[in-house]
Amino acid sequence: MSAHAHFARSLRHDALDRLTDRRLYRELAYVDGHWTTGASAGSFEVTDPASGATVAFVASLDAGQTGKAIDAASRAFPAWKALLPRERSKILRNWFDLIVAAKEDLALLMTLEQGKPLAESRGEIDYAASFVEWYAEEAKRVNAESVTSHLPGAEMIVRREPLGVVGVVTPWNFPSAMLTRKAAAALAAGCTIVAHPSSETPLSALALAELGERAGLPAGVFNVVTGDAATIVGRLCEDARVRAMSFTGSTEIGRLIAAQCAPTMKRLVMELGGHAPLIVFDDADLDRAVRIAVDAKFATSGQDCLAANRIYVQCGLYDAFCAAYAARIEALKVGNGLAEGTEIGPLMHERAVKKVEEQVADAQARGARLLAGGKRQAPGSLFYLPTLLADVPDDALIMHEETFGPVAAVAPFDSEDEVIARANDTEYGLVAYVVTENGARQRRLANALEYGMVAVNRVKITGAPIPFGGVKQSGLGREGSRHGLEAFTDLKYVCLDLA
Repeated sequence: MSAHAHFARSLRHDALDRLTDRRLYRELAYVDGHWTTGASAGSFEVTDPASGATVAFVASLDAGQTGKAIDAASRAFPAWKALLPRERSKILRNWFDLIVAAKEDLALLMTLEQGKPLAESRGEIDYAASFVEWYAEEAKRVNAESVTSHLPGAEMIVRREPLGVVGVVTPWNFPSAMLTRKAAAALAAGCTIVAHPSSETPLSALALAELGERAGLPAGVFNVVTGDAATIVGRLCEDARVRAMSFTGSTEIGRLIAAQCAPTMKRLVMELGGHAPLIVFDDADLDRAVRIAVDAKFATSGQDCLAANRIYVQCGLYDAFCAAYAARIEALKVGNGLAEGTEIGPLMHERAVKKVEEQVADAQARGARLLAGGKRQAPGSLFYLPTLLADVPDDALIMHEETFGPVAAVAPFDSEDEVIARANDTEYGLVAYVVTENGARQRRLANALEYGMVAVNRVKITGAPIPFGGVKQSGLGREGSRHGLEAFTDLKYVCLDLA
C-alpha cells in the first residue's frame, strides 16, 4: 500500500483539518530514513479517547522489521559518533527550532490521540523542546578528565564514549516529552536510536521523526518502530547490539524488560511507577495548600507518575482543607481536550476507568467519605468526574496502588514522625510533596522522605537541567541534566607511558 493511499484511508477525524503542516501527520513507521509500512501492510487503529473517532491507522511492524531498524541504527552509529560534538549540537538545535515552530500542530495531534486538554498539550511541547535545546548545548560539554597519576612515568585520562544503539520505549501519557528527554540525551552523547512509542499515542513520535529528518538527522540515527509492544520491545531486549534500554512505564513492565535485558547486560535507564504523598501541615496557608493539591493531583487528568496519590493533612487543618478542596475540585471543567477551558479530559482507555471505579468503591467500603465526583461523566464513556475521598484508611487499595486517574484520597495525621512513616510505607519512591511554612521542618522532611525528588511548597519542579528519577521500585538512573547524557556513555580509562 502506498503512503498516499494509507494516508487517505485514515483521514477520519474532522479536527485533522486544522493541521497547518499535513506532513506532520504520519501513519508509517520511520526506519533508516524511510517511511515504512507494516508487515503485509498491517496496521492498528489510533482513536480519540474523547469521542472514540478514528484518528489514524498506523503501520504495525514485526520482529523482522524491528531487526532492520537495529541494523540501520548500528550502521549509522560509527559516523554519528565520529561527528564533532558541535555538529551534533547544530542538528539538535535545528530540531528544537522546528519543534517550537510546529507547536500548534504537535499539540493538536497530541490532544487527538491522548485526550489531554489542548493547553496541557502545548505545555508538553514546550517541555519536550526544552530537552532538545538543553542537550544541544550539553553535546559540546562531554569532556575528558585527567587523573592524578599514582604510577611513575604515567599520564592518566578518563573519557566518555557513546554506548552505541539505544532502545527507547515511551508511554502514552507524555508521548512527546518522554521521547525527547531520552532521545535528545542519547543523540547528544553520540548514540543512535530505535524508539518504540505506545501504540495508543504513536502520532506524536512520528511527527517528531518528520521534524528530525528535516533538522538533518542522518538516515538510521533516529528510527521509530510502531506496532505490538511485546514483539518490538522483546526484539530490542534480545539484540546484543542494543547497548541500552531507556523505558518509562509501570514497575511491572520495567521488571520484565530488565529480565529480558539481563542476558545481554544492557545499560538500563528506567522511570517507573510512582505513589506520591502530599503532606500538608497545620501551619500551611490554606489557599496555597489547596492550589498545590489540585495541581499535584489533577494534571493530565491524574494520569501522571508524579500525581499526588495520597494526601495527608494534619488534624488542625483537616476539615477546612477538605471543604475547600472539594469546592475547588467540583469547579474543574470536564470535557473534550479541544474545547476551550477544559481542565480534565478523558482517561486513556476503559481499563483506566474501571481501575478508578474499583479504587473508589473499595475506599468507600472501608469507610471513606465521598465529598465530590465519584462517577463517570458525559460527553463520553472514558470521562470520570474529578473525585475527592476523605478519611481514607491506610488499608484501602488507593493508598497502595498507583491510581492514574482524577481521584484524590485524603487522610488526617497527627504528628510529623507518624506521617513520615506512613509516607515512606510504599515500594515506590519517585516524588513527594510537602506544604509547610516551618523552615526546619522543610529540611527534616526533605531528608527523611525516601524519594528521589521532594517538592516543598510547590508542584512544578521538573525541567531539562534537573536529574529526574526515583528510588526503590520507581526506577533506575536519572533523566535530564548532565546525568541524563552520561547514562548513555561508557567511561574509558587510558594510561599513557611517558618514559
